[in-house]
Amino acid sequence: SVIVVEGGRRLEGTVRVHGAKNAVLPILAATVVGGGQYEIENCPVLSDVAATVRILEHLGCRVQREDESIFVDSSVIDKTDIPECLMREMRSSVIFLGAILARFGTACVAMPGGCELGPRPIDLHLAAFRQMGVTVEEKHGSIHCTCTKLRGAAVHLDFPSVGATENVMLAATLAEGSTVITNAAKEPEIEDLQNFLNQMGAKIRGAGSDTIYIDGVERLGSASHKVMPDRIVAATYMACSAVPGGSIELTQVCPRHMESIISVARAYGAQLRVENDRLIHTAPQRMRAVKMIRTMPYPGFPTDAQAPLMAA
Repeated sequence: SVIVVEGGRRLEGTVRVHGAKNAVLPILAATVVGGGQYEIENCPVLSDVAATVRILEHLGCRVQREDESIFVDSSVIDKTDIPECLMREMRSSVIFLGAILARFGTACVAMPGGCELGPRPIDLHLAAFRQMGVTVEEKHGSIHCTCTKLRGAAVHLDFPSVGATENVMLAATLAEGSTVITNAAKEPEIEDLQNFLNQMGAKIRGAGSDTIYIDGVERLGSASHKVMPDRIVAATYMACSAVPGGSIELTQVCPRHMESIISVARAYGAQLRVENDRLIHTAPQRMRAVKMIRTMPYPGFPTDAQAPLMAA
């Protein structure tokens, strides 16, 4: 119950950035849609990943972890519901709604929970599902969704929600016809989900822009995928080393995903060298004040990196 920190040292060295939590969770949910065998590499050892695995196991999937790889066999799913005890562990568990609907045409999940940042209504998700022919009932703290056949639709999101974009993508992969998502979220984690689904046999293009096109297919197959690096973890390491004026080398990063973070680092006086998937961050002896940082949807500065940077 006690953490003792002995300060006064520069933080220096080399650290490998693990896979992105915000990418691996929807990718694991996507394994439900295909009903095959999947190998997901570069999976971080995090409580949210463990909670996602518990949901997969509850649905009936066979899941095995070996080091940083997770193997999922979703061909044996025998449930379409997720109870409150599993859903409350994290808000992003609502992503399973689109995945189960695509596979079975029916899903029942408890209202999601687990987020300490405040309420995040899922009205955007449910409105999009209704456009795709889904009957949605909310009662006794659960969401019941049923449909005879998912239909492609023109879905406009009032806000570029990451979760709603991913949920509609999952549902639309096996829908009848084509789906177009406008004002879609542009986060690189959505592009990673697109890449995984396309490896499974989906027909999706446009992820990373504000318009995503999905042509429904009859079925999806097995696939393997390596999860993209976590830009928020990279930003956290940068902030940690910046305080005592250290120099840190981050490996297995994607600098293209971190342009807003790199811009702020240069503003507080850091020197940065970018080489393919490496980033060397050398902090000044004393950080300079930064006039204004405004968190915004990607490609703006990420909300999740605000707290560590503010501490720095």
